[in-house]
Amino acid sequence: MERYDLVIIGAGPAGLSAAIEAARCGMNIAVYDENKRPGGQLFKQIHKFFGSKEHHAKERGFHIGEELLAEADRLGVDVSLDTVVTGLYPGNEVMIKKGGQVSHVRGDTVLLAAGASENMAPFDGWTLPGVIGAGAAQTMMNLHGIRPGSRVLMLGSGNVGLVVSYQLLQAGCEVAAVVDAAPKIGGYGVHAAKLARCGVPFQLSSTIVRAKGGDHVEGAVIGRMDEHGKIIPGSETEIDCDTICIAVGLSPMNQLARMSGCRMEQNPKKGGCVPVCNEYGETSVRGLFAAGDAEGIEEASSAMIEGRIAGIACANRLGFLEDGKAKEAVESNEQALDTLRQGMFAPKNRGKQIEKTDEGFPVSQHLLVTGFLGDDEVEVYPGVTHPKGLHPVIECTQNIPCNPCQDACPHGCIHIGSFITALPAVEASAECIGCGRCVASCSGQAIFLVNEDIGGGYASVTMPYEFMPLPEKGDIGLACSRDGQAIGEAEVLDVKSVKAFDHTNLLTIRVPAELSGKARFYKAAQQ
Repeated sequence: MERYDLVIIGAGPAGLSAAIEAARCGMNIAVYDENKRPGGQLFKQIHKFFGSKEHHAKERGFHIGEELLAEADRLGVDVSLDTVVTGLYPGNEVMIKKGGQVSHVRGDTVLLAAGASENMAPFDGWTLPGVIGAGAAQTMMNLHGIRPGSRVLMLGSGNVGLVVSYQLLQAGCEVAAVVDAAPKIGGYGVHAAKLARCGVPFQLSSTIVRAKGGDHVEGAVIGRMDEHGKIIPGSETEIDCDTICIAVGLSPMNQLARMSGCRMEQNPKKGGCVPVCNEYGETSVRGLFAAGDAEGIEEASSAMIEGRIAGIACANRLGFLEDGKAKEAVESNEQALDTLRQGMFAPKNRGKQIEKTDEGFPVSQHLLVTGFLGDDEVEVYPGVTHPKGLHPVIECTQNIPCNPCQDACPHGCIHIGSFITALPAVEASAECIGCGRCVASCSGQAIFLVNEDIGGGYASVTMPYEFMPLPEKGDIGLACSRDGQAIGEAEVLDVKSVKAFDHTNLLTIRVPAELSGKARFYKAAQQ
């Protein structure tokens, strides 16, 4: 039986991060993953991450995956793919199956980083071809270049449902609606706003009653729900669609943890049944650690930090890293992890009704119900000002852990401060040079450059644009408001595509001056 200093189960963001830290300390490591390529969910994630520079903010998920794989390869980490871990036994003995052959290995330490599985929502017709999970849709689009369908209905308004809905639009699909049983949108408001200005409607306090179709999905029946979760009689409506995408949460992959005999707990704030871990990610079984979604459902940024902590702890446990250096490294990572766990969407705030931001501004209820800010609400927030000339307008209204816009501006036009979840504010005394770095850096696509008077009764609005084909200078199209409705004619003044912007193009349109505070999206005239 082969023996390793550390056996890692799962080569996703948590597993790879742990392997890198352990390899830096000289540990002998085995990494096993059942997939055909390492990286876990990262290579499906074409959107830009939130956080700070230290958390890979404004980097796209697949780029982060490439960085982790390159670093692991440089350190000599060998990942065994197409390898299924089928058992975890006393003494940290691991049973693996590859190519029909079963073998056993032993780890002086073992890390469970197997991730999570998608939850499903059974309804009449849910087994029809055309009903798929959001993760499956991402795999089809972002790994294989296949559109899941032409007209898609999304069930679930958490971040996964919102992000995948936007990626469906980018892939050329039409999103018929986002439906959720909850009375309010569950994910970040900036993600919802991206969909709303593309014209995607939200149907909350609603659910799918049944899927229509014989041998495939041909539509769905949606019913409104009362406060007890019951379908209101007579409220059913039909939506035409050929695909139903399910994004109703994730459940930690806990089978191996339960098999190990470690202490488990049912923790709704972590997504279900998870192993009980200490601050280093160690379970009640000595030498057995857990990190990432296997320990509790969070964002990939948190999973990477948890993986680093576990890798450091394993190295320290076996004497590869002295106590002082280990303590310092763990404390630094714990501080970073704590930073990501602040704000309105922190695990501790799940299920709570947040009425005001940390700064005391009212939380937009209109945004939570419709997906977009009301025109009368926008002016309240510190990112919205009206100086003469070109200036940034920041429609980021929730305390989420993200601050790359502050670092992006070379002239200090944007201020967040040292607390990463603070609302961004525009510095009135700073001069905007129109470089657009802030617009491209915003992971939520919530920053616009506005000049309210360019002469002749017109204004200019520069917005992030991530659709193909790109408009061309001189094109005449439609300016759309935050709810996706056409509000006037728009002329394309400029399209800027710079390598440093990482595929976030800057589209500048000319609109009547009175629309400068409302025009937030552009559609070609034929659309």
